[in-house]
Amino acid sequence: MTSQVPSTQWLEKTDPSDDARYAGYGKLFAQMQAARSKKFGVGRTLHRKQHLGLGAHLEVLDNLPAHARYGLFAKPGRYLAHVRLSNGSADSVPDSTPDGKPRLKPDLRGYAIKVNGIDGPGALGGKTLCQDFLLVNHFWLPIRSAEEFVGIAMAGAKSPFALARHLVGRHGLVKGVKELIYLGKAVNKRFSGFATEAFGSVAPMACGPYLVRVRLTAASVKINLDARKNWAKDMSIRLRAGPLVHELQLQFFTDEATTPVEDLSCEWPESQTPWVTVARLTLAQQDTDSPQGQTMSKEIEATKFDPWAALVTHRPVGDVARARKAVYLVSQRARDAA
Repeated sequence: MTSQVPSTQWLEKTDPSDDARYAGYGKLFAQMQAARSKKFGVGRTLHRKQHLGLGAHLEVLDNLPAHARYGLFAKPGRYLAHVRLSNGSADSVPDSTPDGKPRLKPDLRGYAIKVNGIDGPGALGGKTLCQDFLLVNHFWLPIRSAEEFVGIAMAGAKSPFALARHLVGRHGLVKGVKELIYLGKAVNKRFSGFATEAFGSVAPMACGPYLVRVRLTAASVKINLDARKNWAKDMSIRLRAGPLVHELQLQFFTDEATTPVEDLSCEWPESQTPWVTVARLTLAQQDTDSPQGQTMSKEIEATKFDPWAALVTHRPVGDVARARKAVYLVSQRARDAA
């Protein structure tokens, strides 16, 4: 099947009540963050557990197609970058049980990239000095609106029973059970490691007049079956041996039916809109256990990773993205992030 031509005719749905609704979400997440900080120490609301903070560089490639050459990708270049690897949960627990067996509780995994050395108009106004990409090990999530995301996050942070009760209460028994199964399909996905998995943005962002989703490919390395006992150790061993190289790719909006803007439960079909490689991310060879490695990790843990830390040409798009603007700001203030 031939791929479709990228389109600029995408539409973001907004409502006059959005700002008040997002402020309400911020209060809910602030309450969750405060409760978890009492238990685990000061930290993020979600993606609380950092596995590693790493040094990297991003190389924007030459000869990109015209529809990709906007913002960060307008011309070839090399940028220093920082990477934060994390669990998605609001909790912070060890990867293994006391007897050395891996914990099998379902979770998302986060791969956050901060590209430094940027200087241009920012998505939040003024100018930005960085471009952040916040990716997870999924290319769809059972989320069709910010309201759905908040409901699932709040209930899921309490217990699996609370989550099931929330979904049944929202959708009714039959559809609620189906939604629970659908959610389980996403979060129960087997994870092989941060070097061996691909990561996606799920939510779209602008690329000039176009709309894109973002993907980071897996590095060309073998899976370590013991990695799930200690995800950080797996990456540390790999990076002491040498650098890890990933490709950063964009997938373009074509039409609302094929590549919906707001519905994050739909994976955009690669057969219709293939991925375009625009940059190469290289995690440098490094010793994460050295004093320098530990210092870098602490600095990365203390800093902000925010989808709105972006060029205006790469502003996040959609209801969920706008809700994240409010929620991230509240979280950053609560932990006094740099």
